[in-house]
Amino acid sequence: MIAQLPPMGWNSWNTFGKDISEELLFQITDTIIEEGYREAGYEYVIVDDCWALKERDPEGNLVPDPEKFPHGMKAVADYIHSKGLKFGIYSCAGILTCAGYPSSYDHEYQDARQFARWGVDYLKYDFCNFPDNADCKNRYLTMSMALKASGREILFAACNWGTEDSWNWMRSIGAHTYRSTGDIFDNYQSFIRIFQSQLPHFSQSAPFCFNDIDMLTVGMYNKGNVAIGKACTDNEYRMQFSLWCLAGSPLIIGANILELNPAMKELLLNKRLIAIDQDPECRPPYLVSQRSVKIPEEDRENAIEPLRCIKDQLYIFLKILSDNTFVVAYYNLFEQEQEMLFSFADAGIPYASGYGFTMEDAFTGESIGVVRDYQRVTVPGHDCKLYICKLVDCNA
Repeated sequence: MIAQLPPMGWNSWNTFGKDISEELLFQITDTIIEEGYREAGYEYVIVDDCWALKERDPEGNLVPDPEKFPHGMKAVADYIHSKGLKFGIYSCAGILTCAGYPSSYDHEYQDARQFARWGVDYLKYDFCNFPDNADCKNRYLTMSMALKASGREILFAACNWGTEDSWNWMRSIGAHTYRSTGDIFDNYQSFIRIFQSQLPHFSQSAPFCFNDIDMLTVGMYNKGNVAIGKACTDNEYRMQFSLWCLAGSPLIIGANILELNPAMKELLLNKRLIAIDQDPECRPPYLVSQRSVKIPEEDRENAIEPLRCIKDQLYIFLKILSDNTFVVAYYNLFEQEQEMLFSFADAGIPYASGYGFTMEDAFTGESIGVVRDYQRVTVPGHDCKLYICKLVDCNA
């Protein structure tokens, strides 16, 4: 059975856009194996938009661009499968894809059969150029049923950007993941706004149907297809990756892993963070506290305009994992360092309970010992602190 846990993999769009080829996918596949990404859980190699010719063939079939994919998509799938990985492809619920290529509207069953013949394991299904008089829910249901009738198990990654409150119905129509947001761009404001927009909806995510808050931009540094605005810092990328893990979102790398620097590779392969995302109970984070603090007038006037609009700039989360393990997470959205206080009573373990937490830094694995009653931490600007915790009887 697929999608028992949030899927993990790599997608071509964020970095390469239309500049894709079978050679690129072969190189990415080899890198996933050789540099430990597969061992860490990343298993899907997904080609996004722009892989096809601009017209279908006379029988109405999608045709891979022969310059980009001279041996066809089955050869790509066969190579990826030979390395123990899975192959993902892109289509769209509209008349044309977002980049103007043939899409699957009224071709759902034909395309699903073709994807199955090629050996596709994952379909990203977008929402551009959708007819005004068409029914969004029905068309996503139609592709879901077409995939189930294709004779092959294919993960259905629905991507309708949250249209018609998709978190309320995507699970029921058979989607395995559903994009609940607009597109991510490689800047701090983009990923923060995406995360904030989904705070009310993280509970609408569970095994076999996960809320997908879009592909990661970790490690891109504004080099690629979604480079807009100021590049993220390493600390901001730490925030992004840990937020996606905390939310239990699919982890789909968008960076060029052929050229990733050591710090970002270490982050994307961090076993403790990935274990948070891949925990078998798949529970959403619990928002313990959110608050804003007063920004000094001189700092407010100098702040980038979009940052003035971001609300509730200090967050504390508790996430319950399996085996009586927990995550305590602090996020500081301010540019300035902030002291943050977490009263354990707000997590259901007041001082009178006699219990506290043993705490280990999720990034480094360093133990900070037993903490009881409350924790006070100092978090740098645009950064976070996460701790893996176990309950301990302090009176024993």
